[in-house]
Amino acid sequence: MSSVNHPTHYSQISGIECIDVVENFNFNVGNAIKYLWRAGLKHSAIEDLEKAAWYCQREISRIKNASNIARTGQEPAVAVENQVACGSCQ
Repeated sequence: MSSVNHPTHYSQISGIECIDVVENFNFNVGNAIKYLWRAGLKHSAIEDLEKAAWYCQREISRIKNASNIARTGQEPAVAVENQVACGSCQ
């Protein structure tokens, strides 16, 4: 198996590769799935789970901000892009 095209840490479920699943989601959700999928197989499980949680929180903030904009018609005071990333995500 090619370490570039088909790395083992993304294909541990028989016949399914991570990319085939995550490309059906938006960026944040796809990345969260990716880090959950490979948790402990490429780096430390804790680091992968923290990264997944960071992307989940970013998506939650994005949805809340979009909902607030739709409801009020006003941009939020602090945009999601200004959030501080977890240490392993920077």
